[in-house]
Amino acid sequence: MNTFKSVFENYDWNTIQNKIYLTTEKEVKNSLVKTKKSLDDFLIFISPAAKPFLEEMAQTSHLLTKKRFGKIIQMYAPMYLSNECQNICTYCGFSLDNKIRRKTLTEEEIFIEITELKKAGFDTILLVTGEASHKVNIDYFLKAVTQIKEHFSSILVEVQPLSTEEYQQLHSTGVHSVMIYQETYHREVYKEYHPKGKKSNFDFRLETPDRIGEAGIHKIGLGVLLGLEDWRTDSFFNALHIDYLQKKYWKSNYSVSFPRLRPAEGIIEPNFIMEDSDLLQLICAYRLWNEDLEISISTRENEKFRDNIIPLGVTSMSAGSKTNPGGYIVDVESLEQFETSDERSAQTIAKIISEKGYQPIWKNWDKSYTI
Repeated sequence: MNTFKSVFENYDWNTIQNKIYLTTEKEVKNSLVKTKKSLDDFLIFISPAAKPFLEEMAQTSHLLTKKRFGKIIQMYAPMYLSNECQNICTYCGFSLDNKIRRKTLTEEEIFIEITELKKAGFDTILLVTGEASHKVNIDYFLKAVTQIKEHFSSILVEVQPLSTEEYQQLHSTGVHSVMIYQETYHREVYKEYHPKGKKSNFDFRLETPDRIGEAGIHKIGLGVLLGLEDWRTDSFFNALHIDYLQKKYWKSNYSVSFPRLRPAEGIIEPNFIMEDSDLLQLICAYRLWNEDLEISISTRENEKFRDNIIPLGVTSMSAGSKTNPGGYIVDVESLEQFETSDERSAQTIAKIISEKGYQPIWKNWDKSYTI
């Protein structure tokens, strides 16, 4: 089967980077007035030359989002099932070489955690684990999803790359969406960030969204870890990946997330600093290019930024998040994958969304409507 790898190999990191940084003001103006935007326009919108046009981009992003999605924000909560991991990743608190107490939730502990999340109002849940196939594998995932689906209308997962058949099993069991992040598309330095473990296989990870698409998953989420390499170049390749997937697996929906490198146990400092204005530019660039793309902002971001970004392109937000297994009730002292920045409760975030003139949505998916 042909995969994104065959497209990716036609592009060179340095060539794309040079093209981004040589973009002119005239090119930005020409792209802004186009009715239909292309991937080339996205490249222009993320360039330094587009920065002076950020106000215009934000206004257009607001209008396009309102037209396509209305004035709603989907609320979701991550639930970490395990911090076991067989990979060494230089930016992650769960990395194998970090001497931390490892924990994987039992069936009883899962029930306690989901009960707490239901009390907070959530009906969409993102299940997250480290990548440890000996401990948290497809059998564990299927058992957990079977237990959890009785309590949530929408289940998203962010786990290690799986086979097409395993993704099909997850889909038939009740998984609505799968999130998978390449972290960086810079092949030449990828191994430096992932020196050991299955995650060090760049190509296997690169082709994972193809396997998800082949499995017929309803929604596929992509993103890069902002802070490892030049965010503009990485984001172009992420958009290239989404463009390819939308054309090939057109029955699926797509989302993009923006994880900025956050403090965590034993991690490196960011190689590239991304300012709030840069992130706003990136969000607007995605929206101007792709009106159908769902855009998610997590509690990695600070309160002020999250409050102000609500009308400017975002469609979903997490709230009250804990990034450690059992972090809501069961084991609040276990190690976090990373520090959150916005620690306000889900109800507080929902209130702020309402005050902005938007509607917080706890449930927007129901299996009874599927065929």
